[in-house]
Amino acid sequence: MRMKRGLSIGLILILCSLFGLKAICAPALENIQLEMRDFDPIELRAGTFIPVISAQEISTQYMSEGHKVKFIAVNDLFMYDSVIIPENAIFEGYIEQMHDPVVGTNASMIIRISKMILPDKYEQPMKGYIYTSNNNLIGGGQSEPAEWVKMPYYSQRLKGTAALRIQPGEKRKMGEHTTLQAGLDLIIILTEPMEITHILTN
Repeated sequence: MRMKRGLSIGLILILCSLFGLKAICAPALENIQLEMRDFDPIELRAGTFIPVISAQEISTQYMSEGHKVKFIAVNDLFMYDSVIIPENAIFEGYIEQMHDPVVGTNASMIIRISKMILPDKYEQPMKGYIYTSNNNLIGGGQSEPAEWVKMPYYSQRLKGTAALRIQPGEKRKMGEHTTLQAGLDLIIILTEPMEITHILTN
């Protein structure tokens, strides 16, 4: 729509200059300028989810903090009958935090998203993270048990009887690295509002 409006303005300017109709064209151009000034950008609120897939494998094993990463939108995101984020839009970011594996805990990372790139190469700054229910921390769970112990289990139905149950002991193995496979379904969550001022039109 903005592209068509821009073409209309250009056509009016050419006709006015060719035929010397400045006095007639001036009011029309003034109205168009006023209409353009009234355009309001579309705001995506903080907390908005954007489904994406990882464009490459991301691993704590061979990457470090600051390593750049990419993700791709898997479908169109609509608002007010307009596609504000098209399928195949690219999201760029980096590993903001990384923790190596230790005894008892697997490696973890936090991935920040800083930019959206539309198919026509327009770039939109943004602030978001790859979402997880654990404050956007990817990985970081307990490592496997290093030992299993037998503990007595008393049945509530059969009072006075006990059985042995095997359960993890206190000791844990060395943690493992955390890896996100290429093509993995993920979600970006916006942590600050993002104003969309550039919308692709057919």
